[in-house]
Amino acid sequence: MISNRLGTTLLILAVFTLGFVLGKIGNPLVKTSANAETKGRVFEIRTYTAEEGRLDALNARFRNHTTRLFKKHGITNIGYWTPEDAPLSKNTLIYILAHPSREAATKNWEEFRNDPDWKKVRDESEASGKIVSKIVSVFMDATDYSSLK
Repeated sequence: MISNRLGTTLLILAVFTLGFVLGKIGNPLVKTSANAETKGRVFEIRTYTAEEGRLDALNARFRNHTTRLFKKHGITNIGYWTPEDAPLSKNTLIYILAHPSREAATKNWEEFRNDPDWKKVRDESEASGKIVSKIVSVFMDATDYSSLK
């Protein structure tokens, strides 16, 4: 029960944070509504729980490799966050991605998971042990009043 509440709290925190950040800095990814490329775009919020003591390794893997590989496979990096307060600050990474559509997301993830570069990075980064113990993924649609579409 605590785990479910924690997951819900993390989701709410991440969505709130995204709205706050984009409201403060604007969003360079927003295109005009006349642009067909934005039609059907979906967002994915992912929450990773790192194995004890492995958050630095997880962040290094994203910083040095994963974000570039996402881009290679048509996955748009929106933002990455770590909670400020313990205990989540010790083991949690929250990030948001965008895909042209839900179907594209499925294709993007399949290509990413089968990429030999990703497999090499994953294996090398886990040579001293597993990094991630849990992944939660939620797909979202921007509301009609959202500045992020």
